[in-house]
Amino acid sequence: MTTTRRDLLKFGALAAASAALPQWAWAKSSKPIERAAKPLNILILGGTGFTGPFQVNYALARGHKVTLFNRGKRPSPEWPGDVEQLFGDRNTGDLKSLQGRKWDVCIDNPTSLPFWVRDAGNVLKGNVGQYLFISTISVYADGSKPGISEDAPLAVYEGKDAMAETQESLRADIEHLYGPLKALSEAEAHKQFGERVTIVRPGYIVGPRDETDRFTYWPHRVAQGGEMLVPGDGSDPVQIIDGRDLGEWMIRLAEAGTLGTFNAVGPAKPLSMSAMLKGCERVTGKKPTYTHVSPEFLDEQKVELPIWVSSKSGPYAGYGAVSNARAIAAGLTYRPLDTTVTDLLAWFRSQPAERQATLRAGITREQEAALLKAWHAKA
Repeated sequence: MTTTRRDLLKFGALAAASAALPQWAWAKSSKPIERAAKPLNILILGGTGFTGPFQVNYALARGHKVTLFNRGKRPSPEWPGDVEQLFGDRNTGDLKSLQGRKWDVCIDNPTSLPFWVRDAGNVLKGNVGQYLFISTISVYADGSKPGISEDAPLAVYEGKDAMAETQESLRADIEHLYGPLKALSEAEAHKQFGERVTIVRPGYIVGPRDETDRFTYWPHRVAQGGEMLVPGDGSDPVQIIDGRDLGEWMIRLAEAGTLGTFNAVGPAKPLSMSAMLKGCERVTGKKPTYTHVSPEFLDEQKVELPIWVSSKSGPYAGYGAVSNARAIAAGLTYRPLDTTVTDLLAWFRSQPAERQATLRAGITREQEAALLKAWHAKA
């Protein structure tokens, strides 16, 4: 499958739903988790994907009551506390199990289609105090400039009927539909739930239980040592957020009743490609020989590398420097990079051998060797 850099960001939001069941060791915080001042009754739509289990685990530790609504397609994990499970299918409009119930807050994790929000509103409107919607930075119309704020213009849908779009039509044209449909889903959330809406726009979500391998590629490759191909000159900014930081912050937003729109990107301070690799070195104890290749060379070779995007030019040059000031002011905190890398590698190395054998993102060592040979031949 041919993808673009923007596809990789978009596809992650869909592919994250295939994450394996949680291993609670990866969800535990290094600090004791205090009980919330006021317990909430929380409904989570989804809840068994990538970040959902982190939300559940943290909410239970904070003393909240949790209800999950999903299709029940994955075996239910043994949660560290009582969790109510409701079943239904938003694709078919089956939300009967939500009828006649009330919750303090609803967290909508998996939605990429406006009709899912509309249908949820038809059932939940007036029955939830706050609606938190997971969106994406792909909603922005222009990703070419650094410093994108929450007030930047959004992508425009150019299809015939957004409410008629399905998962199949989205996957068939994800490059042109994902951002606009997410933007319309945000608008539908406000239409259905009024002012009691919180929109969270993540970028690349990483860490243990990430089945996309987009970030995993880098520490895994650093750990192998040797001559390593690195895109750009190392100065391009990179933005990632640990799935645990995102999931736990969502619960704190619910506790505080925080409303508004927030770019959930990290870390707190700018992170360059070189600094990210140095973090991988600290954790793995390896120090490869880095060979930096130009973005133009990668374009010529038709090679895409995950997480990185050139900040010098291009329609997505600003994706590594999106503003997170508003989210930090609203309490978003970040684990150290070394912690994310350490826990990610520990989780990945606990997976079956066949799972570890072939990464789902990045390039193979054979491809890398061929690219390095071609690069050195140009010098």
